[in-house]
Amino acid sequence: MGNADDRARRRLTRTPPPAAIVAVLAFVGLCSAFMFTLVVPLQAELPELLNASREDTSWVVTITLLVAAVATPISGRLGDMYGKKRVVIALLLILILGSVIAAISTSIVGVIIGRGLQGATTGVVPLGIAIMRDVLSPERLGTAVALMSATMGVGGAVGMPVAAYLAANADWHWLFWLAAALGVIGALLVAFVVPEDVLLSPGRLDIVGAIGLAIGLTGLLLYVSRGAEWGWVSPVSLAALIGGILVLLLWGWYQLRAKDPLLDLRVAARPAVLFTNVAAICMGFALFASNVTFPQLLELPVETGSGLGLDVFSAALVVATSGVVMMVISPLSGFLERTVGPRPLFTVGTAAIVLAYVFVLLWSSEVWHLIVANLLIGVGIGFSFAAMPMIIMRAVPAHETGASNGLNALFRSVGTSTASAVMGGVLASMSVQVDGVAIPTRDAFEFSFWLAIAAGILAFVLTFFIPKHPHSEQRPALRD
Repeated sequence: MGNADDRARRRLTRTPPPAAIVAVLAFVGLCSAFMFTLVVPLQAELPELLNASREDTSWVVTITLLVAAVATPISGRLGDMYGKKRVVIALLLILILGSVIAAISTSIVGVIIGRGLQGATTGVVPLGIAIMRDVLSPERLGTAVALMSATMGVGGAVGMPVAAYLAANADWHWLFWLAAALGVIGALLVAFVVPEDVLLSPGRLDIVGAIGLAIGLTGLLLYVSRGAEWGWVSPVSLAALIGGILVLLLWGWYQLRAKDPLLDLRVAARPAVLFTNVAAICMGFALFASNVTFPQLLELPVETGSGLGLDVFSAALVVATSGVVMMVISPLSGFLERTVGPRPLFTVGTAAIVLAYVFVLLWSSEVWHLIVANLLIGVGIGFSFAAMPMIIMRAVPAHETGASNGLNALFRSVGTSTASAVMGGVLASMSVQVDGVAIPTRDAFEFSFWLAIAAGILAFVLTFFIPKHPHSEQRPALRD
Protein backbone atom coordinates (compact mmCIF):
# COMPACT_ATOMS: atom_id res chain seq x y z
CA MET A 1 0.00 0.00 0.00
CA GLY A 2 2.81 2.36 0.91
CA ASN A 3 4.54 1.78 -2.43
CA ALA A 4 1.29 2.49 -4.28
CA ASP A 5 0.87 5.76 -2.36
CA ASP A 6 4.46 6.73 -3.21
CA ARG A 7 3.89 6.08 -6.90
CA ALA A 8 0.66 8.06 -6.86
CA ARG A 9 2.34 10.99 -5.13
CA ARG A 10 5.18 10.96 -7.67
CA ARG A 11 2.67 11.12 -10.53
CA LEU A 12 0.95 14.10 -8.91
CA THR A 13 4.16 15.98 -8.16
CA ARG A 14 6.01 14.70 -11.24
CA THR A 15 9.06 14.09 -9.08
CA PRO A 16 11.51 11.59 -10.63
CA PRO A 17 12.20 8.42 -8.62
CA PRO A 18 15.11 8.65 -6.16
CA ALA A 19 17.16 6.09 -8.08
CA ALA A 20 17.09 8.32 -11.17
CA ILE A 21 18.16 11.39 -9.19
CA VAL A 22 21.05 9.51 -7.60
CA ALA A 23 22.13 8.04 -10.95
CA VAL A 24 22.21 11.46 -12.63
CA LEU A 25 24.15 13.06 -9.80
CA ALA A 26 26.62 10.16 -9.77
CA PHE A 27 27.09 10.55 -13.53
CA VAL A 28 28.00 14.24 -13.26
CA GLY A 29 30.32 13.35 -10.36
CA LEU A 30 32.11 10.85 -12.60
CA CYS A 31 32.42 13.49 -15.34
CA SER A 32 33.90 15.96 -12.86
CA ALA A 33 36.49 13.51 -11.52
CA PHE A 34 37.43 12.46 -15.05
CA MET A 35 38.76 15.97 -15.68
CA PHE A 36 41.68 15.34 -13.32
CA THR A 37 43.05 12.37 -15.30
CA LEU A 38 41.94 13.57 -18.72
CA VAL A 39 45.42 14.70 -19.81
CA VAL A 40 47.52 12.29 -17.72
CA PRO A 41 48.31 10.03 -20.72
CA LEU A 42 49.45 13.11 -22.67
CA GLN A 43 51.78 14.63 -20.08
CA ALA A 44 54.99 13.32 -21.64
CA GLU A 45 53.95 14.53 -25.12
CA LEU A 46 52.50 17.92 -24.20
CA PRO A 47 55.73 19.91 -24.80
CA GLU A 48 55.87 18.65 -28.39
CA LEU A 49 52.11 18.90 -29.00
CA LEU A 50 51.86 22.46 -27.70
CA ASN A 51 55.32 23.65 -28.75
CA ALA A 52 56.13 24.74 -25.20
CA SER A 53 58.58 23.93 -22.43
CA ARG A 54 57.86 21.15 -19.94
CA GLU A 55 57.67 23.75 -17.16
CA ASP A 56 54.93 25.60 -19.04
CA THR A 57 52.97 22.48 -19.99
CA SER A 58 52.90 21.35 -16.36
CA TRP A 59 50.38 24.15 -15.85
CA VAL A 60 47.91 22.10 -17.91
CA VAL A 61 47.60 19.89 -14.82
CA THR A 62 48.33 22.46 -12.10
CA ILE A 63 45.72 25.00 -13.20
CA THR A 64 42.92 22.42 -12.85
CA LEU A 65 43.91 21.69 -9.24
CA LEU A 66 44.16 25.40 -8.40
CA VAL A 67 40.77 26.34 -9.84
CA ALA A 68 39.10 23.28 -8.30
CA ALA A 69 40.38 24.17 -4.84
CA VAL A 70 39.24 27.78 -5.09
CA ALA A 71 35.91 27.24 -6.85
CA THR A 72 34.57 24.31 -4.81
CA PRO A 73 33.79 26.06 -1.49
CA ILE A 74 32.51 29.13 -3.36
CA SER A 75 30.14 27.04 -5.50
CA GLY A 76 28.94 25.29 -2.34
CA ARG A 77 27.96 28.62 -0.79
CA LEU A 78 26.27 29.74 -4.02
CA GLY A 79 24.31 26.49 -4.05
CA ASP A 80 23.06 27.03 -0.50
CA MET A 81 21.96 30.56 -1.43
CA TYR A 82 20.61 30.38 -4.98
CA GLY A 83 19.83 26.71 -5.50
CA LYS A 84 22.11 23.71 -5.76
CA LYS A 85 20.57 22.46 -9.01
CA ARG A 86 21.14 25.83 -10.71
CA VAL A 87 24.77 25.95 -9.63
CA VAL A 88 25.39 22.35 -10.76
CA ILE A 89 24.05 23.21 -14.21
CA ALA A 90 26.15 26.40 -14.28
CA LEU A 91 29.29 24.42 -13.40
CA LEU A 92 28.57 21.91 -16.17
CA LEU A 93 28.13 24.78 -18.64
CA ILE A 94 31.53 26.10 -17.54
CA LEU A 95 32.93 22.61 -18.14
CA ILE A 96 31.50 22.61 -21.66
CA LEU A 97 32.94 26.06 -22.39
CA GLY A 98 36.37 25.10 -21.10
CA SER A 99 36.38 21.84 -23.04
CA VAL A 100 35.46 23.57 -26.30
CA ILE A 101 38.14 26.24 -25.78
CA ALA A 102 40.78 23.53 -25.20
CA ALA A 103 39.48 21.42 -28.10
CA ILE A 104 39.86 24.22 -30.67
CA SER A 105 43.18 25.48 -29.29
CA THR A 106 46.55 24.74 -30.81
CA SER A 107 48.56 26.80 -28.31
CA ILE A 108 49.27 26.29 -24.65
CA VAL A 109 47.39 29.44 -23.58
CA GLY A 110 44.05 28.17 -24.85
CA VAL A 111 44.55 24.73 -23.35
CA ILE A 112 45.47 26.18 -19.94
CA ILE A 113 42.39 28.44 -19.98
CA GLY A 114 40.20 25.50 -20.96
CA ARG A 115 41.69 23.25 -18.30
CA GLY A 116 41.16 25.93 -15.67
CA LEU A 117 37.48 26.17 -16.55
CA GLN A 118 37.23 22.38 -16.41
CA GLY A 119 38.54 22.44 -12.85
CA ALA A 120 35.57 24.54 -11.68
CA THR A 121 33.24 21.58 -12.20
CA THR A 122 34.66 19.80 -9.13
CA GLY A 123 32.00 21.56 -7.08
CA VAL A 124 29.26 19.31 -8.48
CA VAL A 125 30.23 16.48 -6.08
CA PRO A 126 29.64 18.30 -2.75
CA LEU A 127 26.60 20.00 -4.27
CA GLY A 128 25.26 16.61 -5.37
CA ILE A 129 25.68 15.30 -1.83
CA ALA A 130 23.81 18.33 -0.49
CA ILE A 131 20.97 17.73 -2.96
CA MET A 132 20.73 14.15 -1.76
CA ARG A 133 20.36 15.34 1.81
CA ASP A 134 17.46 17.53 0.71
CA VAL A 135 15.49 14.95 -1.31
CA LEU A 136 16.28 11.48 0.05
CA SER A 137 14.96 9.70 3.11
CA PRO A 138 17.50 8.81 5.83
CA GLU A 139 17.48 5.11 4.96
CA ARG A 140 18.51 5.87 1.38
CA LEU A 141 20.89 8.71 2.11
CA GLY A 142 23.93 6.74 3.32
CA THR A 143 24.16 4.52 0.24
CA ALA A 144 23.54 7.43 -2.13
CA VAL A 145 26.22 9.58 -0.49
CA ALA A 146 28.64 6.65 -0.58
CA LEU A 147 28.05 6.29 -4.33
CA MET A 148 28.43 10.03 -4.93
CA SER A 149 31.60 10.16 -2.86
CA ALA A 150 33.02 7.16 -4.71
CA THR A 151 32.76 9.03 -8.01
CA MET A 152 35.66 11.27 -6.91
CA GLY A 153 37.97 8.27 -7.12
CA VAL A 154 36.10 6.21 -9.70
CA GLY A 155 35.92 8.93 -12.35
CA GLY A 156 39.66 9.50 -12.29
CA ALA A 157 40.67 5.84 -12.08
CA VAL A 158 38.24 4.41 -14.62
CA GLY A 159 38.54 7.42 -16.91
CA MET A 160 42.30 6.98 -17.20
CA PRO A 161 42.13 3.94 -19.54
CA VAL A 162 39.61 5.78 -21.71
CA ALA A 163 41.91 8.79 -21.94
CA ALA A 164 44.90 6.52 -22.62
CA TYR A 165 43.07 4.74 -25.45
CA LEU A 166 41.96 7.98 -27.09
CA ALA A 167 45.41 9.52 -26.72
CA ALA A 168 46.98 6.50 -28.42
CA ASN A 169 44.46 6.10 -31.25
CA ALA A 170 43.07 9.57 -32.05
CA ASP A 171 44.00 13.23 -32.23
CA TRP A 172 44.50 14.64 -28.72
CA HIS A 173 41.80 17.26 -29.28
CA TRP A 174 39.20 14.47 -29.10
CA LEU A 175 39.85 14.18 -25.37
CA PHE A 176 38.37 17.64 -24.92
CA TRP A 177 35.50 17.04 -27.34
CA LEU A 178 34.65 13.97 -25.25
CA ALA A 179 34.69 16.12 -22.11
CA ALA A 180 32.38 18.65 -23.79
CA ALA A 181 29.96 15.89 -24.82
CA LEU A 182 29.89 14.53 -21.26
CA GLY A 183 29.15 18.03 -19.98
CA VAL A 184 26.23 18.46 -22.40
CA ILE A 185 24.74 15.10 -21.41
CA GLY A 186 25.19 15.86 -17.72
CA ALA A 187 23.61 19.32 -17.94
CA LEU A 188 20.55 17.99 -19.78
CA LEU A 189 20.10 15.12 -17.33
CA VAL A 190 20.33 17.43 -14.32
CA ALA A 191 17.89 19.91 -15.89
CA PHE A 192 15.23 17.27 -16.53
CA VAL A 193 15.73 14.80 -13.66
CA VAL A 194 16.98 16.61 -10.54
CA PRO A 195 14.17 18.42 -8.67
CA GLU A 196 14.25 22.09 -7.80
CA ASP A 197 15.69 23.07 -4.43
CA VAL A 198 13.41 23.06 -1.40
CA LEU A 199 15.87 24.61 1.06
CA LEU A 200 17.70 27.88 0.43
CA SER A 201 19.85 29.97 2.76
CA PRO A 202 18.94 33.65 2.30
CA GLY A 203 21.70 36.19 2.20
CA ARG A 204 24.20 37.66 -0.21
CA LEU A 205 27.39 36.36 -1.71
CA ASP A 206 30.40 37.49 0.30
CA ILE A 207 32.41 38.88 -2.62
CA VAL A 208 35.27 40.09 -0.42
CA GLY A 209 35.41 36.69 1.29
CA ALA A 210 35.41 34.86 -2.04
CA ILE A 211 38.25 37.00 -3.41
CA GLY A 212 40.25 36.66 -0.20
CA LEU A 213 39.84 32.88 -0.15
CA ALA A 214 40.86 32.67 -3.82
CA ILE A 215 44.01 34.76 -3.29
CA GLY A 216 45.05 32.97 -0.11
CA LEU A 217 44.51 29.47 -1.48
CA THR A 218 46.25 30.33 -4.73
CA GLY A 219 49.34 31.41 -2.81
CA LEU A 220 49.47 28.21 -0.76
CA LEU A 221 48.75 25.89 -3.66
CA LEU A 222 51.26 27.65 -5.90
CA TYR A 223 53.90 26.96 -3.27
CA VAL A 224 52.86 23.32 -2.96
CA SER A 225 52.52 22.64 -6.68
CA ARG A 226 55.38 24.76 -8.06
CA GLY A 227 57.84 24.83 -5.14
CA ALA A 228 59.94 21.97 -6.46
CA GLU A 229 60.41 23.77 -9.79
CA TRP A 230 60.97 27.25 -8.37
CA GLY A 231 62.97 26.10 -5.34
CA TRP A 232 61.30 25.62 -1.97
CA VAL A 233 63.19 28.53 -0.37
CA SER A 234 63.43 30.77 -3.42
CA PRO A 235 62.04 34.31 -3.04
CA VAL A 236 59.07 33.68 -5.33
CA SER A 237 58.11 30.47 -3.52
CA LEU A 238 58.40 32.02 -0.07
CA ALA A 239 56.42 35.06 -1.26
CA ALA A 240 53.61 32.76 -2.43
CA LEU A 241 53.65 30.80 0.84
CA ILE A 242 53.87 33.72 3.27
CA GLY A 243 51.51 35.86 1.23
CA GLY A 244 48.95 33.06 1.09
CA ILE A 245 49.12 32.48 4.86
CA LEU A 246 48.78 36.18 5.66
CA VAL A 247 45.82 36.61 3.32
CA LEU A 248 44.07 33.55 4.80
CA LEU A 249 44.60 34.87 8.33
CA LEU A 250 43.05 38.20 7.35
CA TRP A 251 40.29 36.31 5.55
CA GLY A 252 39.51 34.30 8.69
CA TRP A 253 39.39 37.47 10.80
CA TYR A 254 37.00 39.01 8.29
CA GLN A 255 34.80 35.91 8.08
CA LEU A 256 34.25 35.87 11.84
CA ARG A 257 32.94 39.45 11.65
CA ALA A 258 31.03 39.41 8.36
CA LYS A 259 27.22 39.44 8.49
CA ASP A 260 26.86 36.86 5.71
CA PRO A 261 30.24 35.10 5.57
CA LEU A 262 31.26 32.87 2.71
CA LEU A 263 31.98 30.13 5.28
CA ASP A 264 30.83 30.02 8.88
CA LEU A 265 34.16 29.31 10.56
CA ARG A 266 32.44 28.67 13.89
CA VAL A 267 30.68 25.70 12.33
CA ALA A 268 33.91 24.63 10.61
CA ALA A 269 35.65 24.69 14.01
CA ARG A 270 33.33 22.09 15.51
CA PRO A 271 35.42 19.02 16.42
CA ALA A 272 33.56 16.69 14.05
CA VAL A 273 34.06 19.05 11.11
CA LEU A 274 37.58 20.17 12.00
CA PHE A 275 39.12 16.72 12.52
CA THR A 276 37.31 15.32 9.49
CA ASN A 277 38.66 18.09 7.29
CA VAL A 278 42.24 17.71 8.55
CA ALA A 279 42.00 13.96 7.95
CA ALA A 280 40.66 14.76 4.46
CA ILE A 281 44.02 16.35 3.61
CA CYS A 282 45.73 13.08 4.51
CA MET A 283 43.26 11.00 2.50
CA GLY A 284 43.60 13.25 -0.53
CA PHE A 285 47.37 12.85 -0.22
CA ALA A 286 47.09 9.06 0.04
CA LEU A 287 44.79 8.82 -2.99
CA PHE A 288 46.90 10.98 -5.30
CA ALA A 289 50.14 9.40 -4.11
CA SER A 290 49.09 6.19 -5.84
CA ASN A 291 48.03 8.11 -8.97
CA VAL A 292 51.55 9.58 -9.22
CA THR A 293 53.71 6.59 -8.25
CA PHE A 294 51.85 3.50 -9.48
CA PRO A 295 51.65 4.44 -13.20
CA GLN A 296 55.38 5.21 -13.29
CA LEU A 297 56.24 2.02 -11.42
CA LEU A 298 54.13 0.03 -13.87
CA GLU A 299 55.37 1.74 -17.05
CA LEU A 300 59.13 2.11 -16.49
CA PRO A 301 61.20 -0.44 -18.42
CA VAL A 302 62.13 -3.61 -16.55
CA GLU A 303 65.81 -3.20 -17.41
CA THR A 304 65.97 0.01 -15.37
CA GLY A 305 65.41 -2.03 -12.21
CA SER A 306 62.54 0.24 -11.19
CA GLY A 307 59.60 -0.61 -13.43
CA LEU A 308 57.41 -3.45 -14.66
CA GLY A 309 57.42 -2.57 -18.38
CA LEU A 310 53.70 -2.14 -19.09
CA ASP A 311 52.34 0.14 -21.81
CA VAL A 312 50.27 3.20 -20.87
CA PHE A 313 46.89 1.56 -21.49
CA SER A 314 47.71 -1.60 -19.52
CA ALA A 315 49.04 0.46 -16.62
CA ALA A 316 45.84 2.54 -16.65
CA LEU A 317 43.77 -0.65 -16.42
CA VAL A 318 45.71 -1.72 -13.33
CA VAL A 319 45.19 1.67 -11.69
CA ALA A 320 41.48 1.55 -12.62
CA THR A 321 40.91 -1.45 -10.32
CA SER A 322 40.76 0.89 -7.32
CA GLY A 323 37.94 2.85 -8.95
CA VAL A 324 35.98 -0.31 -9.72
CA VAL A 325 36.26 -1.36 -6.07
CA MET A 326 35.04 2.05 -4.89
CA MET A 327 31.95 1.74 -7.04
CA VAL A 328 31.23 -1.87 -6.07
CA ILE A 329 31.50 -1.30 -2.32
CA SER A 330 29.41 1.89 -2.23
CA PRO A 331 26.23 -0.05 -1.26
CA LEU A 332 28.22 -1.76 1.50
CA SER A 333 29.51 1.63 2.64
CA GLY A 334 25.95 2.89 2.91
CA PHE A 335 24.86 -0.18 4.89
CA LEU A 336 27.80 0.11 7.29
CA GLU A 337 27.21 3.84 7.74
CA ARG A 338 23.63 3.13 8.81
CA THR A 339 24.52 0.21 11.10
CA VAL A 340 27.79 1.19 12.79
CA GLY A 341 27.98 4.90 11.98
CA PRO A 342 30.31 6.94 9.76
CA ARG A 343 33.17 7.31 12.25
CA PRO A 344 34.02 3.57 12.51
CA LEU A 345 33.70 3.39 8.71
CA PHE A 346 36.22 6.22 8.43
CA THR A 347 38.59 4.43 10.82
CA VAL A 348 38.44 1.20 8.79
CA GLY A 349 39.01 3.14 5.57
CA THR A 350 42.14 4.85 6.85
CA ALA A 351 43.46 1.51 8.16
CA ALA A 352 42.98 -0.03 4.70
CA ILE A 353 45.03 2.78 3.17
CA VAL A 354 47.90 2.13 5.57
CA LEU A 355 47.71 -1.60 4.83
CA ALA A 356 47.78 -0.94 1.06
CA TYR A 357 50.99 1.05 1.18
CA VAL A 358 52.64 -1.33 3.65
CA PHE A 359 51.83 -4.16 1.25
CA VAL A 360 53.30 -2.39 -1.79
CA LEU A 361 56.31 -1.34 0.27
CA LEU A 362 57.04 -5.02 0.94
CA TRP A 363 55.91 -6.47 -2.40
CA SER A 364 56.02 -4.49 -5.65
CA SER A 365 57.98 -6.71 -8.01
CA GLU A 366 54.98 -8.16 -9.89
CA VAL A 367 51.96 -6.59 -11.56
CA TRP A 368 49.58 -8.50 -9.29
CA HIS A 369 51.23 -6.85 -6.29
CA LEU A 370 50.10 -3.46 -7.60
CA ILE A 371 46.61 -4.84 -8.31
CA VAL A 372 46.28 -6.01 -4.70
CA ALA A 373 47.47 -2.62 -3.44
CA ASN A 374 44.98 -0.84 -5.70
CA LEU A 375 42.16 -3.04 -4.43
CA LEU A 376 43.02 -2.09 -0.86
CA ILE A 377 43.23 1.59 -1.81
CA GLY A 378 39.79 1.27 -3.41
CA VAL A 379 38.39 -0.09 -0.15
CA GLY A 380 40.12 2.58 1.92
CA ILE A 381 39.14 5.54 -0.23
CA GLY A 382 35.64 4.14 -0.81
CA PHE A 383 34.92 3.82 2.92
CA SER A 384 36.65 7.10 3.85
CA PHE A 385 35.08 9.26 1.17
CA ALA A 386 31.65 7.82 2.04
CA ALA A 387 32.12 8.54 5.75
CA MET A 388 33.44 12.12 5.58
CA PRO A 389 30.35 13.85 4.14
CA MET A 390 28.05 11.90 6.46
CA ILE A 391 30.07 12.98 9.51
CA ILE A 392 29.90 16.59 8.35
CA MET A 393 26.18 16.50 7.53
CA ARG A 394 25.47 15.22 11.04
CA ALA A 395 27.42 18.14 12.51
CA VAL A 396 26.25 21.16 10.48
CA PRO A 397 22.88 22.85 9.92
CA ALA A 398 21.01 21.62 6.85
CA HIS A 399 21.21 25.03 5.15
CA GLU A 400 25.04 24.91 5.25
CA THR A 401 25.46 21.43 3.78
CA GLY A 402 26.70 22.66 0.41
CA ALA A 403 29.29 25.06 1.78
CA SER A 404 30.50 22.61 4.46
CA ASN A 405 30.93 19.73 2.03
CA GLY A 406 32.60 22.15 -0.37
CA LEU A 407 35.09 23.00 2.37
CA ASN A 408 35.76 19.28 2.89
CA ALA A 409 36.37 18.89 -0.85
CA LEU A 410 38.76 21.84 -0.62
CA PHE A 411 40.82 20.07 2.05
CA ARG A 412 40.96 16.94 -0.11
CA SER A 413 42.19 19.12 -2.99
CA VAL A 414 44.95 20.49 -0.77
CA GLY A 415 45.97 16.88 -0.07
CA THR A 416 45.98 15.87 -3.73
CA SER A 417 47.93 18.98 -4.74
CA THR A 418 50.46 18.34 -2.01
CA ALA A 419 50.86 14.71 -3.05
CA SER A 420 51.37 15.71 -6.67
CA ALA A 421 54.15 18.12 -5.74
CA VAL A 422 55.83 16.02 -3.05
CA MET A 423 55.76 12.72 -4.95
CA GLY A 424 56.91 14.40 -8.12
CA GLY A 425 59.76 16.05 -6.24
CA VAL A 426 60.83 12.81 -4.56
CA LEU A 427 60.83 10.81 -7.78
CA ALA A 428 62.72 13.56 -9.61
CA SER A 429 65.38 14.05 -6.93
CA MET A 430 66.03 10.34 -6.31
CA SER A 431 66.70 9.31 -9.89
CA VAL A 432 69.53 8.02 -12.07
CA GLN A 433 70.38 8.70 -15.70
CA VAL A 434 69.60 5.83 -18.07
CA ASP A 435 70.36 6.61 -21.73
CA GLY A 436 70.11 10.29 -20.95
CA VAL A 437 66.71 9.96 -19.23
CA ALA A 438 66.15 10.47 -15.48
CA ILE A 439 64.65 7.27 -14.03
CA PRO A 440 63.37 7.16 -10.41
CA THR A 441 65.14 4.56 -8.29
CA ARG A 442 63.49 1.86 -6.21
CA ASP A 443 64.48 3.86 -3.14
CA ALA A 444 62.47 6.80 -4.51
CA PHE A 445 59.32 4.70 -4.76
CA GLU A 446 59.87 3.19 -1.31
CA PHE A 447 60.34 6.63 0.24
CA SER A 448 57.12 7.76 -1.47
CA PHE A 449 55.26 4.81 0.01
CA TRP A 450 56.58 5.67 3.48
CA LEU A 451 55.19 9.20 3.08
CA ALA A 452 51.80 7.78 2.09
CA ILE A 453 51.89 5.44 5.10
CA ALA A 454 52.58 8.42 7.38
CA ALA A 455 49.61 10.30 5.90
CA GLY A 456 47.38 7.26 6.38
CA ILE A 457 48.46 6.78 9.99
CA LEU A 458 47.80 10.44 10.78
CA ALA A 459 44.30 10.16 9.27
CA PHE A 460 43.72 6.94 11.24
CA VAL A 461 44.63 8.65 14.52
CA LEU A 462 42.48 11.70 13.75
CA THR A 463 39.36 9.54 13.31
CA PHE A 464 39.45 8.78 17.06
CA PHE A 465 39.15 12.50 17.86
CA ILE A 466 35.88 12.81 15.92
CA PRO A 467 32.89 12.79 18.32
CA LYS A 468 30.75 9.68 18.07
CA HIS A 469 27.45 11.55 17.99
CA PRO A 470 27.84 15.06 16.50
CA HIS A 471 24.63 17.09 16.52
CA SER A 472 23.33 19.84 14.29
CA GLU A 473 20.13 21.64 13.42
CA GLN A 474 18.52 18.73 11.66
CA ARG A 475 15.74 19.13 9.12
CA PRO A 476 13.80 15.97 8.28
CA ALA A 477 14.63 14.82 4.78
CA LEU A 478 11.86 14.69 2.22
CA ARG A 479 10.47 11.21 1.92
CA ASP A 480 10.85 9.61 -1.44
